Amino acid sequence: MKRQDLHDYLTYFVRFLMVHTYSMLILEMGLGKSAVSLTAILDLMFDSFEVSKTLVIAPLRVAKTVWPQEREAWEHANFLRMSVMTGSAKQRETALKALADVYVINRENIKWLVDYLEKRRIPWPFDMVVIDELSSFKNHSSQRWKALRKVRPKIRRMVGLTGTPAGGGLMDLWAETYLIDNGERLGRFIGRYREAYFKADGMNPYTGVVYSYVPLPGAEERIYHKISDISVSMKALDYLDMPKFVPVVHRVDMEPQERKLYEELKKELLVEVDGENIDAANAAVLSGKLLQMANGAIYNDSREVIPVHRQKLLMLEDLIEQANGQNVLVAYWYQHDRSRILEFLTEKGYQPRDIKTEADISEWNAGHIQVGLISPAGAGHGLNIQRGGHILILFSMIWSLEMYQQTNARLWRQGQKEVVTAHHIVCRDTVDEDVLKALEHKDTTQQNLIAAVKAHLTI
Repeated sequence: MKRQDLHDYLTYFVRFLMVHTYSMLILEMGLGKSAVSLTAILDLMFDSFEVSKTLVIAPLRVAKTVWPQEREAWEHANFLRMSVMTGSAKQRETALKALADVYVINRENIKWLVDYLEKRRIPWPFDMVVIDELSSFKNHSSQRWKALRKVRPKIRRMVGLTGTPAGGGLMDLWAETYLIDNGERLGRFIGRYREAYFKADGMNPYTGVVYSYVPLPGAEERIYHKISDISVSMKALDYLDMPKFVPVVHRVDMEPQERKLYEELKKELLVEVDGENIDAANAAVLSGKLLQMANGAIYNDSREVIPVHRQKLLMLEDLIEQANGQNVLVAYWYQHDRSRILEFLTEKGYQPRDIKTEADISEWNAGHIQVGLISPAGAGHGLNIQRGGHILILFSMIWSLEMYQQTNARLWRQGQKEVVTAHHIVCRDTVDEDVLKALEHKDTTQQNLIAAVKAHLTI
């Protein structure tokens, strides 16, 4: 593809990056974040001469495959020399020493890079940094965030790319925005950010530790206004010819004895299943245990799998049968979900297969895998499987909006020709229902943010 093949909206984003020293591009999957970034890097390096070396930080799969592929796909981007810093420490060191314009590193190794340069007293060489999936830097306590904050004053241009900037709520925006503008808009301290925009919502009565916050009245609008000058967003539906996306909820019911075990664990935080004691130490653990039980099995303290019910498995079978031979993609969360799905479907005469490797992806896209299995944790960035089917079955509910949206986007993205149906298997009157409601609430927050900074195609 040539530069003139860039859509108008992509050209707009390139100009936005050129004009703004700090910027957040809130773009859904399939809108061309990599193409925009590479084009802007090219212009900044060889047209305006404002940049000498660029560092791209991305998820591992994206760093290894997507960025090099995007560089090859766009003819004008071929001019950029690229070095990928993944693999062993020796391989990363060799890639760092290579003569290149753009250096790509996976996010897990950003601390290694900062420490490596600091230990050898090598000046920070990158005057531009692009963070692909900015939301992966939402935790200000993480090693990757602290490492990047250390060198942030030495970086002249910062770009954050994301589809879900507030996937876990507005609190996440502080850490993400800090790395972009060095704390100019939302403050330099998380404590002051909390005081300015939130109030305590949950507190441990014994320790006095606050464990949850809710936004103050009007806080959402104030936060969006603060970052609106450096943010630009666009939804895929606005500019791409996307097929319809149809979410469907299928509820299953536990048998009375199964329900009794669930309610007992919920109430007492301790239940005996098949002679095994299952306990939950706190609310977070309890939520995970209840989600497992809703799916049909649960881990004991020894990580052994204790079966509880088969209701979701039976519904899964019905949905596959209703597909009438069409390929189906099944998303699971817990490993025991995967094991039980594999065993159950194999017994029923199907040949379920994990979609992980390049060979798996090729086989799926060629239509040769009737039932594919993916985990939301591994179904994110760089997994292009939209050509292999249009039916998604979500066996497990997950709390993460980002992973949920990424899972849906495996099939519902540019290149998909059919209506995409996402079948949610939900266990009635369980924490599954709470997850659906929470995802809806977070998505509302997300859409408000996107609407607040939505691009008008003028600059």
